[in-house]
Amino acid sequence: MHLHDDEAGLLDRMPKAELHLHLDGSLRPETALELARERGLAGAIPDVAAMAGRLTAPEQCLDQADLLRAFDLPIAIMQDRAAIERITHELVLDIASDGTRYAEIRWAPALHLERGLTMEESIGAVADGARRGMDAAGIEVRLIAVALRSHPPETSLAVAREAVRFADRGMVGFDFAGREADFPDAEPHRAAFEAARAGGLGITIHAGEWGGAAQVQRALESVEPSRIAHGTPAADDPELMALLRERGVTLDLCPTSNVQAAIVPSLADHPLPYLYRAGVPVTLSTDDRTVSGLTLVREYERAHRVLGLSVGELWSINLHALRVAFLHREEALRARLIADFEAFAATEGLPATG
Repeated sequence: MHLHDDEAGLLDRMPKAELHLHLDGSLRPETALELARERGLAGAIPDVAAMAGRLTAPEQCLDQADLLRAFDLPIAIMQDRAAIERITHELVLDIASDGTRYAEIRWAPALHLERGLTMEESIGAVADGARRGMDAAGIEVRLIAVALRSHPPETSLAVAREAVRFADRGMVGFDFAGREADFPDAEPHRAAFEAARAGGLGITIHAGEWGGAAQVQRALESVEPSRIAHGTPAADDPELMALLRERGVTLDLCPTSNVQAAIVPSLADHPLPYLYRAGVPVTLSTDDRTVSGLTLVREYERAHRVLGLSVGELWSINLHALRVAFLHREEALRARLIADFEAFAATEGLPATG
């Protein structure tokens, strides 16, 4: 499908919300090179172009584990407060350049403690960087703490408890991610989910990057999330799709990243349009701006041009993201953002409901 100039311009300028975005997958290559050199981590990486190549994963990896290797250097760089705060600040500025008005940034605090940071300092650095970015860009950003499947359950519990303490500094959600093939079961980490939920955090979980629809079903039943990160194979199971509709559980989909992780063979095969048109709640995000060499505008353009979603359908998906954002403690902000989005829609002839 050809993208007309007026459609491209509309996708570029329309206010957007992004709910599935990883901090450590979204470093600016020039910043990464500078910070790596300062910390003795640049090795044989000679310039920004080479660093960009190091941080960007292939268009299609062997599997999820292969894709995750792209995060090794960013995590090594992000082991001190200055680096973490700067990278977060710059990401908020980059998000704003897409026309994004609201975003949720997620990262795994426990991965950033190798050089002496405490969990509190790790989270505090992101919170401070996000605040500086918001002040500079004039957008709203909130945070999601990620626990990892490969870590002991007590570490996940520590992440959840510390995340709850940052509820007044932008922390809104708790996520669970990592190598599903090696650690498919979230049940051992149930205490972490319970602590996060009791502390008022929204619950999401990565599922379906391995294991098909059965793995999505397992995540849905084991932790009862409000949203599922990815969940793409749900399209293969009509009963699971019906359950997602019934419970109102949103899939935060990232088509380009799903191709990279070999969940789908090509972008044209991604079930985003099928899921959306079948009434399954979905949102659209980049997942990792740098790892996928992507912006949110470009992901919207691909969804229109390759997947055949109309601009109106994309707008409906976009507006739905605001309705399911983890703003349950800030309903006045949600209402204001929705009103702003709908005011834009009224001037452009876009649907006013999501």
